[in-house]
Amino acid sequence: MKRLITAAIALAVSVMFAAAQPAKERYEPGLGEFMTATHWDLAAYEIDEIKEGLEDARRLHPTLDGIPVAEMMKTVIDPRVAELEKAVSAKSNDRFTVAFDELTSGCNACHAAANKPFIRIQRPIEPPLTNQNFTPVK
Repeated sequence: MKRLITAAIALAVSVMFAAAQPAKERYEPGLGEFMTATHWDLAAYEIDEIKEGLEDARRLHPTLDGIPVAEMMKTVIDPRVAELEKAVSAKSNDRFTVAFDELTSGCNACHAAANKPFIRIQRPIEPPLTNQNFTPVK
């Protein structure tokens, strides 16, 4: 699940930030702002990473503490990942935002159903990695 979370976050924040002027209040960009500079090829790659992580989790832990993990992924997460994939294929910021929020909601629902409600995914407010440049190569 940790890989899934990391991949989901990386997918949503695969942008390069420009230097900003200091502001009185902390600037928190919305998901749409992230996506206007998204490298769609990188987003597609990250979706494949999410799918790989889900498959590994499903194979290695189909049930955990009596919770049907594989079945929950199949019914709750897989359709949301498919919608995210369609949004990226269409290079649609609007569809991506909706699909990302739905996937996030689905992940949180699964965590709650698995008696882990303290694991809550949210939209990122800054890139998780500072040693990578996600600017598309021209």
